[in-house]
Amino acid sequence: MPSLAILQKTDLSVLDDPRLFREFAYIDGAWTTGSGGESIDVTDPADGTRVGSVPALTADDTDAAIKAAHRAFVGWSALLPLERRRVLKRWYELVTEAKEDLARLMVQEQGKPLSEARGEIDYAASFIDFYADEAIRLNVENVTSHLPEAEMRVMRQPVGVAALVTPWNFPAAMLTRKAAAALAAGCTVVAHPSSETPFSALALAELAERAGMPAGVFNVLTGSARTVVGAMTASPLVRAVSFTGSTEVGRILYEQSAPTIKRLIMELGGHAPFIAFADCDFDRAVDRAVSAKFATSGQDCLAANRFYIERPIYERFVQAFAERVHAMAVGAGMSDPDIGPLINGRAVAKQQAHVADALERGARLVTGGKVHRAGPNFFEPTVLADVPEQAAIFHEETFGPVAAFAPFDNEAEVLARANETETGLVAYLHTSDPARIARLSRGLEFGMVAVNRTKITGAPVPFGGVKQAGLAREGSRHGMEAYTDLKYVCADIG
Repeated sequence: MPSLAILQKTDLSVLDDPRLFREFAYIDGAWTTGSGGESIDVTDPADGTRVGSVPALTADDTDAAIKAAHRAFVGWSALLPLERRRVLKRWYELVTEAKEDLARLMVQEQGKPLSEARGEIDYAASFIDFYADEAIRLNVENVTSHLPEAEMRVMRQPVGVAALVTPWNFPAAMLTRKAAAALAAGCTVVAHPSSETPFSALALAELAERAGMPAGVFNVLTGSARTVVGAMTASPLVRAVSFTGSTEVGRILYEQSAPTIKRLIMELGGHAPFIAFADCDFDRAVDRAVSAKFATSGQDCLAANRFYIERPIYERFVQAFAERVHAMAVGAGMSDPDIGPLINGRAVAKQQAHVADALERGARLVTGGKVHRAGPNFFEPTVLADVPEQAAIFHEETFGPVAAFAPFDNEAEVLARANETETGLVAYLHTSDPARIARLSRGLEFGMVAVNRTKITGAPVPFGGVKQAGLAREGSRHGMEAYTDLKYVCADIG
């Protein structure tokens, strides 16, 4: 295996399988530089060095990819589900076999710690495996006839071409969660990865090709989101758009998709509360609180953003949490630290702004609070206590390693404060009272509630939020249904 010192530089030819590093777009079964002649550089967030470049595709390039996917839809959707399952299973095997290379590649472009990158590849592969099996179980519903001499059938059929727009924080898993569901249902795909992390998606395209994915079925389009995604939402051939990203961008795509009435699957922003009552398992709750905040260096829509701790254990909890945070290792991803770099300078600036605002409003800095000596894109893991409800961090998603704490006095109070958000994705609850668990599980206005634990995601579960946190669900059989239309047939048998 190449040394970590070499891998921390941008010579990705040291991968065990160098062909997984692709500086092209992938359209209709071919690797291309597009027609515009422009490219976009990708840099390592740990040190700013250049990783590589990808084509900046034009609207015409995007239109050609959509038409290729539209042509390929006829054959792919007509395949027996068992045949689609076979291709997806082989894709899953190849992704699993390439785990180490895919993880190294992800560290270079995204910056996350190596162990987290390996975990993401496992997570990404699990969606391919799950939906491969779901492909043969799609049509399980029927209708009992209420009319004489009539036979009734209900079936699900793929909607057509699906446009997938994926974020930089989980560049592999967010693509497979969408693509595997769409492909299993019989749709074809045009995918646009973030320009900050395109190489994970392109490596997945290379492996999909090796798995036997027919030309035009799975396409990866690089370039400016404004250009590429704009052409996707404008095209009447695109029948579904799946997007993971900010609520603000989600609103724009919602508006752009309206003229052609597209199916929308959106996983948007989160603003997760972490609630711990005095009767919780204290040590377990502290441990889970750290996990809920700092995965992917806090750059996670599931990251706890607001920590509400019942007053009798508040000071003790804050100190125990801060001790854990103060001991965290910060560094470049290949050294496998606890905290890696943030994606760019804008992300660092947001941490600085949230910390400054909270302190100006009377919050107490317990640890951290500034840019880390490791480099300009590194921010110290930070703990703020006594944060007032008016602080920006209690109303905006931080997306970084800053934890904000406030005490509460009773259940009704903390429920109201927790629900004071339009981005209801996930809430974390720690208590040993079964009745309280039942009440708050119902009362918390979030699509997902984690009770006395942090990890809740996985291929079999319906992932998604309520209010302005998104539309539809990803994962589970519901994630596959989003790429289908329900057809009803009534036949006279008299």
